[in-house]
Amino acid sequence: MDVLRPPRLQPGDRVRLVSPASYPSADLLAESVRTLESWGLVVEIAPHAMDRHGYMAGHDADRLADLNDAYRDPGVRAVIATLGGAGAYRIADGIDFAAVRADPKPLVGFSDITNLHLAVWRECRVTGVHGCLAGDRSAASTRALLMESEPVELHRDRHALTAAVEVPGKAVGHLVGGHLGTIAWSVGAGLPSLAGAILLLEEPRAVGLGQVDRHLTQLMRSGSLRGLRGVALGRFTGFEDYVDRDWTVVDVLRDRLSALGVPVLGGIDAGHGDNPLSIPLGPLAELDTEVGTLEVGPAVV
Repeated sequence: MDVLRPPRLQPGDRVRLVSPASYPSADLLAESVRTLESWGLVVEIAPHAMDRHGYMAGHDADRLADLNDAYRDPGVRAVIATLGGAGAYRIADGIDFAAVRADPKPLVGFSDITNLHLAVWRECRVTGVHGCLAGDRSAASTRALLMESEPVELHRDRHALTAAVEVPGKAVGHLVGGHLGTIAWSVGAGLPSLAGAILLLEEPRAVGLGQVDRHLTQLMRSGSLRGLRGVALGRFTGFEDYVDRDWTVVDVLRDRLSALGVPVLGGIDAGHGDNPLSIPLGPLAELDTEVGTLEVGPAVV
């Protein structure tokens, strides 16, 4: 299936804020609206964006309806998740993939929204944005990805935790991935083929090092990483000072990923935490550990 890149956003375009997973605070939603309006966009808020059903933004059927209404509306030119959290995995298979293919538009989000990115990539090969609007740096990089059609060159941050993880080499492939746990949990439940891909991985600490080890081992033992071209490591927030019997998350990543036999570049400043960079998902990317860069094609045309 050919890769489909949506048209870039223009001032005056309509965009819609949806909550496919958890619900945002009123302050976060208002900040998102202000940010998008400052770009000259017309902002709509989906009807159920602030609903509450446990930790989710309302019932599954309502969250899915909001998402599909945004995809089916020809006047909506981008679909922007208000928050990650939990719940997108419940509705990912209900996306109107025919509508997505018929009128490609970028989906912006990360964390639990990785479920939707994976589903859209599997069924439609439509590019999206792993990122958010919270924070000046994050918003600026998201704006550039949505409103400009230029490649993005990300440089290894040598001060980042994962910068110490490297398997030398170069790789070319479509950039796919996001939240490591979501990718691992998708094994047997809709994980797209990663053959020929560069896999982006990031994850915040929820428990100990075992969470990262188990996720990576599940992906390896399931055969899901066969044909992988390379790995780009983003933030592993919360692991900075975490040590378990002399090992850190760097040791776990080195131990597991070195066995894949593909280039691995750490230190990409994307993922959870304050003001991460946003990254295109789906375009062809080139990873080069010698110069420490990940160059990704534009998410829009």
